[in-house]
Amino acid sequence: MKFTSSLLRSLCLAAALASFLAGQFGSPVCAQDAKPIRVLMVTGGCCHDYEAQKLILSEGLTARANVEWKIVHEGKDRTDKVSIYANADWAKGFDVILHNECYGAIEDVEYVERIAKPHFEGVPAVMLHCSTHSYRAAKTDEWRQAIGQTSMSHEKSRDLTIKVLAADHPVMKGFPDGWVSPMDELYKNEKLWPNLIPLAKSYGEDTKKDHVVIWTNTYGKGKVFGTTLGHGNATMRDPVYLDLVARGLLWACDKLDENGKPKEGYGAVKATK
Repeated sequence: MKFTSSLLRSLCLAAALASFLAGQFGSPVCAQDAKPIRVLMVTGGCCHDYEAQKLILSEGLTARANVEWKIVHEGKDRTDKVSIYANADWAKGFDVILHNECYGAIEDVEYVERIAKPHFEGVPAVMLHCSTHSYRAAKTDEWRQAIGQTSMSHEKSRDLTIKVLAADHPVMKGFPDGWVSPMDELYKNEKLWPNLIPLAKSYGEDTKKDHVVIWTNTYGKGKVFGTTLGHGNATMRDPVYLDLVARGLLWACDKLDENGKPKEGYGAVKATK
């Protein structure tokens, strides 16, 4: 039986209305009705090539998921503060926050807890690399609980071999066991908070033990995907890494299916001529 585009559209609208009336507020029923995921990327601080990484991430994830971006890139030092974090409603209007920042020497507890609060209230997060070391000087555990782990230092830069711990998890579908992240930094796990679910690990040559490098976390009502991998641009440009972060972002937003594929309407949007 053939359907015209207008009939398909009508069926979609009818199904969406039925879903609404039933109180189901999940993914849009039809791909053509799916709105892009609104992503706020916060980046900047010391020790990394954030000028390049903001482009690598935004372009790489746009090629893999139905996303639209606002990027806030501020500061070059560990003590620099991001202007939007001065506002209690800094995360309002966004579906997920991608943190790729390095502000480890900030001690302002009120400021740090203001950053963490929207995630506790339910705004999903993607935490990359030095975000795990950000705000570690502040005497509050809220950011560390949002991340899912406490880490205060890392081993020397070297190639890291990644061992998959949860191959069946949707975020890890297709991730190659034994993948090598070139000249990366192994962040030491000092504490794994109770809601962290480890997905992959790497062995520490200095510490002589394994450390979790990819995970998911729940912080209050918020879903969090995290990885300490991604120090260098070579890692971030790798399709394996970009695929991983895309799946993590979609998972945090409840837009990833059990097979590790974007739900209907949330894959990359093909450009039309």
